Amino acid sequence: MRIAVLALLWGSGFLWIKLALTGLSPVHLTLVRCALGALTLLALAFAARQRLPRDRGTWARLVVAAFFCNALPFALFGIGERTVDSGVAGVMNATTPLWSLLIGVTLGTERRLTPVRLLGLILGFAGIVVIFAPWRQSGLLSAGALALLGAGLSYAIAFAYMARKLPPDGAPLALSAAQLMTATALTALALPVASAAPHLTLTAVVAVTILGVFGTGITFHLNYRLIADEGPTAAATVGYLLPVVSVGLGALFLGEPLTPRVVGGMVVVLVAVGLTRWRPQVPANCPASSAGGLATPK
Repeated sequence: MRIAVLALLWGSGFLWIKLALTGLSPVHLTLVRCALGALTLLALAFAARQRLPRDRGTWARLVVAAFFCNALPFALFGIGERTVDSGVAGVMNATTPLWSLLIGVTLGTERRLTPVRLLGLILGFAGIVVIFAPWRQSGLLSAGALALLGAGLSYAIAFAYMARKLPPDGAPLALSAAQLMTATALTALALPVASAAPHLTLTAVVAVTILGVFGTGITFHLNYRLIADEGPTAAATVGYLLPVVSVGLGALFLGEPLTPRVVGGMVVVLVAVGLTRWRPQVPANCPASSAGGLATPK
């Protein structure tokens, strides 16, 4: 049940972005989203008696994390969804593991590039090409599409950095609240270059409020609890449901077309992500030392 709720909240985020853009520019959308998410997590951290970081080193690292994990990708999704369907945006969000593997291969940190995972990497980007169909006049390749791909890449950079520089310190709510506070400040610096002044409508206000409070703040708390109670494998399952939710909601509420090309490309991308996360199973009677080098599935 918790997986379904989390998938619905996260997957619906692309619908709320599309609706919020009816009255907000991508920069204003990102600013309000980060601010509301930060306030939500601050309240949850206060209730859990978790304190914000106090050392300058952590706050300095949070600047990098907040830029690549929040400020930049949130803005890029806003830019992308001005011209690309919300369902496609959800599928592009699922490409983050592909970018993560590609970064690992490029930097030499990925040492277990098995043939299966390499096939997944190739297949995943082939699925992206199928969705955007650049060879067709009616294809989806555009500046907006490139922005969506950039958002997935930004997430991958952020996760690689955070895994090394921001290890869990026992106060995940407070640390995430601090990160979103930093992202809010970074986004505020971009306000002078915002493309247009906000034109507030009821739809835009409701959409960005739900996106900030539930799609950004509450979802982190639910994901954290899911990992703590049921493990990272269960939490990773949500990632496979997000594109399905986003495509379904976009078709149901926004009338976005469910073309065979988009649906087929989505299936290819999800299969590819599954292949890139594949790890050889260690027999139960194997010595502990032989399993030491295997990475835990994420």
